[in-house]
Amino acid sequence: MKEADIGMDGDRGAVLDCEIGIDIGGTFTDIVCRGADGRIRLMKVPSTRGNPSRAVLAALERARTDWNLPPQAVRRLAHGTTVATNAVLERKGARIGLITTEGFRDVLEIGRQKRAEMYDLVLRPQTPVFLAPGAFRKEVRERLDAEGHVVTPLDEDSVRRAADELVAQGAEAIAVCLLFSFRNPAHERRVAELIAERQPGLPVSLSCEVDPAFREYERSCVTAFDSYVKPVVANYLADMEQGLASAGVPAPMQVMQSRGGLMSSAIARQRPVRLFLSGPAAGVVGGLEIGRMAGLRDLITVDIGGTSCDIALIAEGEPLIRAEGYIDGYTVRVPMVDVTAIGSGGGSLAWLDGAGTLRVGPESAGSEPGPACYGRGGERPTVTDASVALGYIDPQRFAGGTIGLRPELAVEAIRRHAAEPLGLSVEQAALGIHRVVNAQMAEAIRLVSIGRGIDPRGFALLPLGGGGPMHATALAEELGVTTIIVPPHPGVLAAAGALGAPVEHEVSLSVPMPLDEAALATLRPALDELEARSGALMAQEGVAPEAVETRHFLDLCYTGQSYHLEVPFDPAAPDAIARAYRDFLAVHDRVYGHSTENPARVVNLRVVKRAAAGVAAGGASWASSEEGPRRRAIWVRHSDTPVEAEIWPRAALRPGLRVSGPAIVEQQDTTTLVEPGWSLRVGPEGVLLIEKESAA
Repeated sequence: MKEADIGMDGDRGAVLDCEIGIDIGGTFTDIVCRGADGRIRLMKVPSTRGNPSRAVLAALERARTDWNLPPQAVRRLAHGTTVATNAVLERKGARIGLITTEGFRDVLEIGRQKRAEMYDLVLRPQTPVFLAPGAFRKEVRERLDAEGHVVTPLDEDSVRRAADELVAQGAEAIAVCLLFSFRNPAHERRVAELIAERQPGLPVSLSCEVDPAFREYERSCVTAFDSYVKPVVANYLADMEQGLASAGVPAPMQVMQSRGGLMSSAIARQRPVRLFLSGPAAGVVGGLEIGRMAGLRDLITVDIGGTSCDIALIAEGEPLIRAEGYIDGYTVRVPMVDVTAIGSGGGSLAWLDGAGTLRVGPESAGSEPGPACYGRGGERPTVTDASVALGYIDPQRFAGGTIGLRPELAVEAIRRHAAEPLGLSVEQAALGIHRVVNAQMAEAIRLVSIGRGIDPRGFALLPLGGGGPMHATALAEELGVTTIIVPPHPGVLAAAGALGAPVEHEVSLSVPMPLDEAALATLRPALDELEARSGALMAQEGVAPEAVETRHFLDLCYTGQSYHLEVPFDPAAPDAIARAYRDFLAVHDRVYGHSTENPARVVNLRVVKRAAAGVAAGGASWASSEEGPRRRAIWVRHSDTPVEAEIWPRAALRPGLRVSGPAIVEQQDTTTLVEPGWSLRVGPEGVLLIEKESAA
């Protein structure tokens, strides 16, 4: 496909004003540029593992030459990043110290005394002790009671000693988590002041700011994680900003949060733990916009990139938000889009286990060296190699022809490592690789749908990422889904989603009390404090007050219950408390399968402020093409021999056109496979609707 087919040619004059969305993945870095004229330009470049900003700067340099895009024309830059998550997964965060109340230094290690693996011969810690091993956990003398009243005043000398010892041991950041600080933050704030006096410039994370809520272990965890990634995120953002400035880009940088909103890089430095699902959240935001364009409110988004597959549910036009997530198996109590990630992607390696069974992932070839067909030294077969061997990917047109593939290397890798050991042909082994990876992804979708009492057959499947549309019909058949929506630019939808995400900030406060005592007058001081804090964050973003939408929520639980549920709360409603209780009963019934009209308690009050940042780059924008379909032989699950498939350029698909499978749609950022038994038609704004054909 030529660049002109998707609005990427640069011979129509310089781009004078534009916004750029960036998604930095494990294999590719995706760039979406939306000009003031509405034209959309796309680019995919290999990610640079050591320094992700190098790939972004390389893309901007290509944009300057290929698109005639001067750096000073960029007026907004938004991006999702996996830098915080990777720091945890790869154990490359900062060396931190943890300061706790006397007698509570081992909370991080004790956890909830639950073990997921009970019968291992060698027992390993199942709490994130690596964040702050025993020598890096210090106690200070102080104590508050459960109401926040001072029982033992803060011993400031013990704080000074703790800080000095931690720095002497090599601590690069300090987390502070004192007992009941969510009720009274005075001691924690004084600890921060004392550390600043002794160790100026040392990053400090306070639990009263990171997670002001009860449950000591979870609060300790998220505060320690915040401290662990804070220097890494700060260095990454500084490198990115310095590189953008040296390239002449004047635009401030915005970063996607786990909850699905944007924040400035300056605030991201203060709240780095909120970046854990930054990249996947952007893809869900983009999928939400595509669903609205197609008139569908119930979606399953499947983001298949180079290293992972990220799955999320959108129900009734809203993505599911969970109060806490899990990173590398550890609890992180931060509101985030409910995304489930598995190690299945285009770069996932195929291998045989000890029993000679074909397996795929979670290890990935990444971008360096990449799949065998890239010709960069990779020797083991990947899912992408299987797609090339099956005829789904045209080696000359991959990534718009910017990355030439070598199919003979893909065939050789599959033959040596899968086909010959299994006694199969190369094509049979390649189909086996696809079957295995599709089964893994389908099982993950069942876990987030059927496993939560949701029937996936009532949802439409929305594939995104470079590999999503290639696996969509196989996944839909596995799940009983009959409708698939393919966005105009699925391979870069996460980058496009970042452009359309709102600027958003969420703050919370612990207000434990019986719900029947929670009159608006008793909640008013907390509401005023949260309004002021969230308003200050939005002011830092430069958002005008009249452009801000405010939403309120209560975290409720039954009296004596350990876990809470979030429900909307409208302080202006005359029956605000009664309505919150009714909503709580309904949510409890939906989540747990039952509810009873027993007394409830308020746990937290939270305020979310948001302001629309722009319009997602979702609609079709490529130039029209009169090119008709070509034909080539491909291998599919339904046949023991190759079948002839129509090969369509995406730009040649006109509204009203219907194409029956087997067919392939090619575009610069992805390939869409329409298997036999499915048909494709062009929907609103260039969205492709793939539907299951009725049996004859």
